[in-house]
Amino acid sequence: MTLYVLALLIGVIAGLRAMTAPAAVAWGAHLGWIPLHGTPLAWLGGNIAVWIFTALAAVELVSDQLPFTPSRKVPPQFGARIVAGGFSGAAIGFVAGSWIAGAALGVVGAVLGTLGGAEGRGRLAKVFKRDTPAALIEDVVALGGAYLIVSAVG
Repeated sequence: MTLYVLALLIGVIAGLRAMTAPAAVAWGAHLGWIPLHGTPLAWLGGNIAVWIFTALAAVELVSDQLPFTPSRKVPPQFGARIVAGGFSGAAIGFVAGSWIAGAALGVVGAVLGTLGGAEGRGRLAKVFKRDTPAALIEDVVALGGAYLIVSAVG
């Protein structure tokens, strides 16, 4: 049951920062926290996958601060978050014995994280009277949450 909650939560992280979730799962697999050996996602723990997903997550963290970055709720960005959440949830689902349930929960989490994250960030931006502090708080929540989730899997 706990692993299914973690699959949902990694989806929420994908809703906050799309590439942070797969990067965290890749690092979890690489460090042995998420045992994916013998599964179709075993490649996720390899050096190439870890560094590619890490680079994509870093680019996203920077690009999110730019004023011309589109809303996470427009179809391409929303879709990317759903795919990232489903993918990351599926990886955790393999550990629980059901990648399909993990993927479904990851998708649900991504929808919740996308909509809830947009609402929360908007409210914080109003409090701060600017978006940057709100975005940085969201970054910390996404990164810290991702670490706590993947470290709890193993």
